Amino acid sequence: MKLKKSLPLFAGVALTLLGTPSPAAVSEADAARLGKDLTPMGAIRAGNSDGTIPAWDGGITTPPADYKPGDHHPDPFASDQILYTINAQNKDQYKDKLTAGHLAMFDTYPDSFKLNVYPSRRSAAFPQRIYDATLVNATKAKLVADGNGVSDAIIGIPFPIPSSGGEVIWNHLLRYRGENVGRWIAQAVPTRSGKYTLVKFEDEFDMLYSKPGAKFEDLNNVIVYFKQKVIAPARLAGFILLAHETLNQVTQPRAAWTYNTGQRRVRRAPNVAYDNPGTASDGMRTSDQFDMFNGAPDRYNWKLVGRKEMIVPYNAYKLHSDEVQYKEILTPKHINPDLARYELHRVWVVDATLREGTSHIYSRRTFYIDEDSWQILAVDQYDRRGNLWRVSEGFPINYYDVPTLWTTLEVHTDLQAGRYLVIGLDNESRMYDFNLKRTAKDYTPAALRREGLR
Repeated sequence: MKLKKSLPLFAGVALTLLGTPSPAAVSEADAARLGKDLTPMGAIRAGNSDGTIPAWDGGITTPPADYKPGDHHPDPFASDQILYTINAQNKDQYKDKLTAGHLAMFDTYPDSFKLNVYPSRRSAAFPQRIYDATLVNATKAKLVADGNGVSDAIIGIPFPIPSSGGEVIWNHLLRYRGENVGRWIAQAVPTRSGKYTLVKFEDEFDMLYSKPGAKFEDLNNVIVYFKQKVIAPARLAGFILLAHETLNQVTQPRAAWTYNTGQRRVRRAPNVAYDNPGTASDGMRTSDQFDMFNGAPDRYNWKLVGRKEMIVPYNAYKLHSDEVQYKEILTPKHINPDLARYELHRVWVVDATLREGTSHIYSRRTFYIDEDSWQILAVDQYDRRGNLWRVSEGFPINYYDVPTLWTTLEVHTDLQAGRYLVIGLDNESRMYDFNLKRTAKDYTPAALRREGLR
């Protein structure tokens, strides 16, 4: 099956590579647009000309009246009705606003795959201190180390008015997702017939870069502590991964360790990166597909294609609801399309092609990044022959108790294998804890050893 697709041409295409020297951010005059005709995060504040994308009015900054801390988040748009449904029969009417991956999904699953498109709701919002820091970063931050690091940025988005693909990707990597966060999620890789085994994780994030009062010079090049413990099934339970994510990945690559219950030892894990398989993923996602993209960007040339109106996953509260069971989501071939919500939004399109002299199972990746939040919403991934291989979707919600916009579910569909992987299932588990009490001592190899032996 050949699914070779070419990226559509866009007006205002910019051919800027990550490796191209970046000027010292933007001028004071350009930065002054933030919070005015641009949102504090750099999106176009106004709606589009035909009114199908509304103006940004601040997003959701307070929880609905029926929300209680610790609850799954009630859908603030539950009364919205489907505007139209795109399927294999009418997809050509909308192809200029569909990703290559979605078009291929219609070709691969013509009888079952569809996109229910709802009114566009620009719900993304962040704390005022993130906006304030982003304004400061705008005139100071710059790419370093041939685009593999960032300097002179802290707390906020480094490049709210980007001029290169590398800057856009770093905005995703450094976007605000809270400070000390715990989550209890499940991953599943259904067979073609729909059978699956849940792998359950306890994840912890200590977002050093985003903390109140953080200073660039005090980071010591580490932006996130991440720990992931497998708690089910029994044959995998007790495996723990610890990672220290870095800001300049040439000066200091990611440091990672694992604890294996069989060996009862902590070991360095340099292979937790790039295209090595993700934890318990059955080879269906790479390490750098976690969080839609993570880690060092050094194996790709990053081309900024431009900003475009696209139909993308958004406000996916049904996929987050505790009134929905995992089995309702995990249907054969792809997730249940009746639970997925799509909207028309402006996204930044970045095309990444493998650098000469490097290797990765994906020769090319096209990213679609939300202009309001810098969250990657979709990715098309191509094999070494140039054929479209895997389609990734990030289904976000506004966690309005923080507030932040982040995925509640990530779905990676293998078009060639006829299978998919889902990570982030939380419908039947406890909710995210955005006030986790941890210190730096909890994210050391010694702490990993103690936890493994308990």
